[in-house]
Formats: sequence, structure tokens, C-alpha cells
Amino acid sequence: MNKMNRDQMAQRVARDIPEGAYVNLGIGLPTLVANHLPADREVVLHTENGLLGMGPPPPLNESDPELINAGKQPVTAIAGASYFHHADSFAMVRGGHIDICVLGAMQVSRHGDLANWSMGEGDAAPAVGGAMDLVFGVRTIYIAMTHCTSKGAPKIVEQCIYPLTGAGVVSRIYTDLAIIDVREGELRVLQRAPGVDFATLQRHTQAPLVDCLVSRTA
Repeated sequence: MNKMNRDQMAQRVARDIPEGAYVNLGIGLPTLVANHLPADREVVLHTENGLLGMGPPPPLNESDPELINAGKQPVTAIAGASYFHHADSFAMVRGGHIDICVLGAMQVSRHGDLANWSMGEGDAAPAVGGAMDLVFGVRTIYIAMTHCTSKGAPKIVEQCIYPLTGAGVVSRIYTDLAIIDVREGELRVLQRAPGVDFATLQRHTQAPLVDCLVSRTA
């Protein structure tokens, strides 16, 4: 079975971000999306620590310690970028001014419920943080994650067992095995990774899938 790597997943997410979109990228795999946005497409990246117009990571040894994203990774600022207070950044999020947010996840349910901040009792995570604001303030939520845990357990489930970040908030899921739309309580498979048939994909998914493909696409 051929799985997509992290850069291939990020590239596929980037392909679906439309011209003129204002986009927030979550910590981890989603940050890679910035590296794959088409050069001829204007997409404005937002980070909740106070930057609108975030660019890709800087070349090695050329980072500015005061120019970072929400995950404390060094970034660049494009021409025309603006800096602002943390509270103003969240006012943009809560005011519905961000079009798309790309987040990671621990679990996503068939109804689009998202769990991405804690694994429950005993987890060291202190609080849900900005993710809760993002999933309720941003118009479209994309999830980029591995299809299964390191132990092989499905992350796309019938019902999340971890504390929720938001209920019914996920629009689309990008994994190393497939791209899946979440619509009206259905998980609709739009694309599968090369060599992954529908039966294999279903075996690695706890919730039932709907195959929207006439034939496999890569």
C-alpha cells in the first residue's frame, strides 16, 4: 500500500485553496501547506500570534527570532504583510474573516466532530487553546493528518472518544490514504492514494465510507 508522505499531503491541500483566500495553518503538518501554494495564486496566510501575510520558512541561518508562527517556527513575511496584537488576531478569527483553516487531528467523526487537543484524562495538554476559536470562527475547516495512529488505530471514527474541539465543524479530511468530504453525516471519498483500493481504505476507517469515485485517481 502506497501512502502519501507529508509533503504530498500538504501539496494536495494547497491545490484546493482558492485564489484570494485568507487561510490559517495549524501547528504540525498543516504548516507545510505554505511551502506548496502555487506561485501564481494569491493566498494570504494568517497566524493567530499576530501576522497576516505569512510567507514560507526562511533559508537556513536566515531566520528572525521575532518572526515566528503560532507553533514558534521561523517564518517570513510577504510584501504588504501586517503585524497586530494577539487580541486583534482573534477578533479576525471570531469575526468570520478567515476563509479556511487547516488543522491536525487525533480523531474526526463521520459527522465532522473534531478532537485535536487532548487524549483525555492524564493528557498533559493544559487547554484547548486557539483551536476552539478557529473551528467556530473560520468558514471552512480542513484536516490534514495520518489516516491511522502509530499503532494502526483508525483516526476517522464513528464517534470521537477524546474531548471535542468542536462538533460538526470539519468540511474535508486529507490523509496519507485518501481525501474525504464530510457532508450530511456521510464520509465521501473523493480521492485515494495510488494503490489504495476502496476496500483497503474502509478497513483502515472505523466509520462507513461512501465511494464517490468511478475509478481510482491519484
